[in-house]
Amino acid sequence: MAENADLLEWPKKDKRRFLHVVYRVGDLDRTIQFYTECFGMKLLRKRDVPEEKYSNAFLGFGPETSNFVVELTYNYGVSSYDIGTGFGHFAISTQDVSKMVEAVRAKGGNVTREPGPVKGGGSVIAFVKDPDGYMFELIQRGPTPEPLCQVMLRVGDLDRAIKFYEKALGMRLLRRIERPEYKYTIGMMGYAEEYESIVLELTYNYGVTEYTKGNAYAQIAIGTDDVYKSAEVVKIANQELGGKITREAGPLPGLGTKIVSFLDPDGWKTVLVDNEDFLKELE
Repeated sequence: MAENADLLEWPKKDKRRFLHVVYRVGDLDRTIQFYTECFGMKLLRKRDVPEEKYSNAFLGFGPETSNFVVELTYNYGVSSYDIGTGFGHFAISTQDVSKMVEAVRAKGGNVTREPGPVKGGGSVIAFVKDPDGYMFELIQRGPTPEPLCQVMLRVGDLDRAIKFYEKALGMRLLRRIERPEYKYTIGMMGYAEEYESIVLELTYNYGVTEYTKGNAYAQIAIGTDDVYKSAEVVKIANQELGGKITREAGPLPGLGTKIVSFLDPDGWKTVLVDNEDFLKELE
């Protein structure tokens, strides 16, 4: 048990960082254009893998060495996906929500909630949908090093999910928001303060224990200094709280990048990526 106790301390000592979120789109160029023109993201890199029949594009507000980015996947010949009921939204913080909403509208985007103060709060927000139907929350805030600031996923048991992300991934619960009048509770999980970094927003809707995953949203990738040690911690959390390893720790064929991938108790996928290998990949 002492070994386990040492092992469970590892995620807190590890150099953890949210790297990217991976999801599938029906037309890569259409999404790249929408994200660069409406959201002000930069196209950071693009790769085509014809032998596997897919292409990727990485976009964000800063370099991949320091910022959280989106990794879009286009599978040849697949023009639409089912987002499912479990995926919530991505969030972008901007100093002028109304201006961003106008840009979205001008490009034919779908504004699902006009800019205005949040219910029971002071911050100005809006919601828009991208061409594939992914929801983006736009939040009015001051300047930040990380404008791509949230990934929201719905979970069937918030306490279990919080424990899992604390134990398996070494995240901290930054904020818990109880909204009984709207029948939901939120846990904001992350490695740094909410206004300077990306957070994972876990939402529990009263009485809803299961959601459909669809086939659109894929996973979040997080950096680690040791995928093997990190995998052992995940296995302990899986045994106690649920979920499972979907790919054992080791190098990816062809790339050589060491990863481990797993599901949380709600079936959401995370990939831990070796930090040094990731930087090599960027070179």
